Amino acid sequence: MNSRTGHPLAYPALVTIGTLAITLAWVPFADPEQVAMLGTVAVIILGYSGFRFAVALGWLPAGLPGGPERREVAVRRVRQQHRLVSRSWLEFTIEGKNRWLPVYFDPVLVMLTPDTAELSGRAVHVGGRRMYPAGRLRDSEPVGKLIDNPVRPDPEAMGRTGIGRELLLDAQSAVAGPFAGLLWVYSSGGGWPAFAVATLVAAAAATWLAAVRGSDPS
Repeated sequence: MNSRTGHPLAYPALVTIGTLAITLAWVPFADPEQVAMLGTVAVIILGYSGFRFAVALGWLPAGLPGGPERREVAVRRVRQQHRLVSRSWLEFTIEGKNRWLPVYFDPVLVMLTPDTAELSGRAVHVGGRRMYPAGRLRDSEPVGKLIDNPVRPDPEAMGRTGIGRELLLDAQSAVAGPFAGLLWVYSSGGGWPAFAVATLVAAAAATWLAAVRGSDPS
């Protein structure tokens, strides 16, 4: 797939479902202690994903200023690169000060030039399109390297926004899987089978965490 379409929350939702499926698939073959650990992982995934999606959909506040009436502010998109993390941020100019809001990736972001955003309490619209917060508005600049969008849209950038590319980038976090597998075996035993299962579950969970926090494949 060369381009990404659909709702911005579809990708993190699909990764969440896949991670839950991988985690719970091993329950019938696990002993009681391992079942408890798998269940704990599943509860954490469900709880944190629910919280993230609630913020994105405006059911919980993201720290945006203003009430129900829409407020227009200057905005531009920047891409953050920090270690294995790549995220999209909207940089607002509010009352002469810069504010940064992480958002779930939408292909239109790669074409976004400095524009005007409409803020209405718990929703953000840019160019008539709703953007979904992937965290709270912050006063301090995100850590790492911030890459500005070009002044003119880059049509070729759209070819670098596929779901396959995003999943591949998020899966870089799976390198932590074997270490989690060793810790699991050390704490609960089970030998190589337990190590393999724990490694797979941990790798899936690491990929899920990158996706649900709002990764950027561009």
